[in-house]
Amino acid sequence: MTEHIGWADFEKVMLVAGTIVRAEAFPEARRPAYKVWVDFGPYGEKKTSAQIAAIYSADELIGRQIVGVINFPEKQIGPFRSQFLLTGFHTDEGVVITTTERPVPNGARLA
Repeated sequence: MTEHIGWADFEKVMLVAGTIVRAEAFPEARRPAYKVWVDFGPYGEKKTSAQIAAIYSADELIGRQIVGVINFPEKQIGPFRSQFLLTGFHTDEGVVITTTERPVPNGARLA
């Protein structure tokens, strides 16, 4: 059974739209991953490690608008410091990134 949360709990999670500006291979990662840099508008540019290499090439990620959680503590992943969580859905083929249905301003918060 899923635990219920209150609206105040949901409001604590900063789910924000941003545009991928850079993506490169992360060969030091244990599982196939990319280093990804995202422009979150007023929240600045942040980087993360994302296990999305099974479905996407680094080049096709550039310019995509994604949804990230920007208020988790930073996490060290090997030699790389991850500053946000890129959200997505696990499938048999790999992780499908969460995107916006149409463009919104970078930094727009999920409501």
